[in-house]
Amino acid sequence: QVQLVESGGGLVQAGGSLRISCTASGRTDSNYRVGWFRQAPGKRREFLAAISLSGSSPNVADSVKGRFSISGDNAKNTVYLQMNSLKPEDTAVYSCTTRSSTSTTWDYWGQGTQVTVSS
Repeated sequence: QVQLVESGGGLVQAGGSLRISCTASGRTDSNYRVGWFRQAPGKRREFLAAISLSGSSPNVADSVKGRFSISGDNAKNTVYLQMNSLKPEDTAVYSCTTRSSTSTTWDYWGQGTQVTVSS
């Protein structure tokens, strides 16, 4: 079993920045892949970025590339999503997820953290 805990969400003004964190515990290793998704009310869940727990192989969705970046701290089993130049349309629940290097599906999810961007 793997547990994921997100933190760092909150209210920010448009144009501002926020960094949210996802800490993994349980049966993980550095090859586990950690992803960030978001879902706004009435919208489909959207993939944002992914990285290995080791901090290697970052991947950021084109829709947020240039504004969002992902990084990892292997020693802390934590992955960060840095969000800059935030827009009101970035308002959503942000969730992290993880899977082993051999899995093809995202197997474990955190509870999510709310990010609200005011205009």
